[in-house]
Amino acid sequence: MWTYIARRIIYSIPILIGVNIITFALFFLINSPDQMAQAQLGIKHITPEAVEEWKEQRGYNLPLFLNRQASGHGFLSETVFFQKSVKLFSFDFGKSDEGRLIGEEIKQRMWPSLAVALPVFLVGLGVNISLALIVVMFRASLFELLAMTTCVAMFSISSMFYIIGGQFLAGKLWHLVPVSGYLAGISAIKFLILPIAIGVITGIGGGVRIYRIIFLEEANRDYVRTARAKGVSEFSILFKHLLPNGLIPILTGIVVVIPVLFLGSLVTESFFGIPGLGSFTIDGIRAQDFSIVRTMVFLSSVLYI
Repeated sequence: MWTYIARRIIYSIPILIGVNIITFALFFLINSPDQMAQAQLGIKHITPEAVEEWKEQRGYNLPLFLNRQASGHGFLSETVFFQKSVKLFSFDFGKSDEGRLIGEEIKQRMWPSLAVALPVFLVGLGVNISLALIVVMFRASLFELLAMTTCVAMFSISSMFYIIGGQFLAGKLWHLVPVSGYLAGISAIKFLILPIAIGVITGIGGGVRIYRIIFLEEANRDYVRTARAKGVSEFSILFKHLLPNGLIPILTGIVVVIPVLFLGSLVTESFFGIPGLGSFTIDGIRAQDFSIVRTMVFLSSVLYI
């Protein structure tokens, strides 16, 4: 086992280096350090001297990839890429271009992200599995046809429709919950109800269809036919035979949502004003803050690997 773990860690190093190179190249293909300085300083403070000072304070005055003026290892090490990327592998995220400690921001913002993503994940998993089992129970019937038609329709509709529609109905029209915002502690519940509900509803279309296929495959196994031939009730077959065996591929596949749990949902947090890691990433992109962008991409890569 330890050999396997060590091999996986070694495999991850070139992947993370490649991700960092691609992120760096794409970011600076669109933004130059001068443009970043101008975006941060604002119109009133843009002078060549101010731009150069901003770049020097944040380490953007060095060459991007290769420093041809340096000798020895400085050819690679005295560059923006090396200075900004190497510390990531020791999880030293440094400061944002605005001067905030990124590590502290992540520690504070991960909890609002988890407060939304974890209930959506757990409740959504239970709802989707339950609905999929009900559909399988009534397979080859009009109910299954209507259920699958509804799921396809739900899956085809953009999540933006659910968010805007939910905010209008529950927040503006019925005044049941706040449209957006967030408070710490127990007061956060009223702000989380709507995004959690919308997150669960949004995932029903795709989740039920996938889990139905898994349970239908199990329904054609020999052990199910044997149990049915022995007179076992359909309810017992579903929950004592189909469910335990169907959960194996389901639980194997859902591990890919782990990064989403920690890093938050970009769209949901932005629309509902939740100060999580998703909105933190969006704010970094809007501000052209490379330190935030490369940190969030790096964390996503580590969690996926």
